[in-house]
Amino acid sequence: MIMPVFDTHMILALVGTAIAGGIIGLDRTAVGQFMISQPIVAGPLTGWMLGDAEAGIVIGAALELIWVLDMPIGSFVPANSTISAVSATAIAALGNNGHAPLPVIGFSLLLTTCMVPITMLADSVVRKLNSRLWYIAASGSGEHTGRLLARAHFFGIASFFLKSFALYLMLIPAGIAAIAVFLHFPEYIHRAMSFFVKLLPLLGAALIVRNLSIKIFDIFLLAGFMTAAILGQVFHAPMLVLILTIIGGLLGARYLEEER
Repeated sequence: MIMPVFDTHMILALVGTAIAGGIIGLDRTAVGQFMISQPIVAGPLTGWMLGDAEAGIVIGAALELIWVLDMPIGSFVPANSTISAVSATAIAALGNNGHAPLPVIGFSLLLTTCMVPITMLADSVVRKLNSRLWYIAASGSGEHTGRLLARAHFFGIASFFLKSFALYLMLIPAGIAAIAVFLHFPEYIHRAMSFFVKLLPLLGAALIVRNLSIKIFDIFLLAGFMTAAILGQVFHAPMLVLILTIIGGLLGARYLEEER
């Protein structure tokens, strides 16, 4: 079994990904919130930096569908989809020399999903540490209060960055080593991973429908999926079939709403 070689190029790529991922992760709650931390953006961006934008698009789209409704509001600490998207893309790209096939993408997604408890624990610890910064700032008086507040804000941002940076440096090398082992698995496991990736969009769509409690659209969603699957095999115009299916589903849902 050939293990990956962590040469100078690989190490630089790992450190660069960790730095970029740490900056992107600040967008979740700490700085800006311009939505670049969403998997649909973070995944392709990471893939582009590592020379495998296609893997980033597939990974980002799949994770976006699964976790699009989990938002860090109040005390709720959701799964860190940014770390999952960046890590999975980096593992797939670096573990397969910049062009990851579907089985490797599927295995990378599975790995980072298993890492979710670690990232959630790290997020919780950093939030608790940052919640104590208020007491430090409140201990000052007069002109010193402003300086303490500025330092507290800076320390809070730095702690979020360092948390993500450290996690990337641990999770991505471990994932790359696991990919080297996965490449020697039997062919039927590789086919299963490919099938797993293809089913993820359906899982994500089902989660969205369930969480939004869309009852009227359920029957049309199912009918639209079946129609698109059948017509897609008959006609070689997937975009036209998709557009017609969406229009038909929306018109049907609107008709039912008017009837009620």
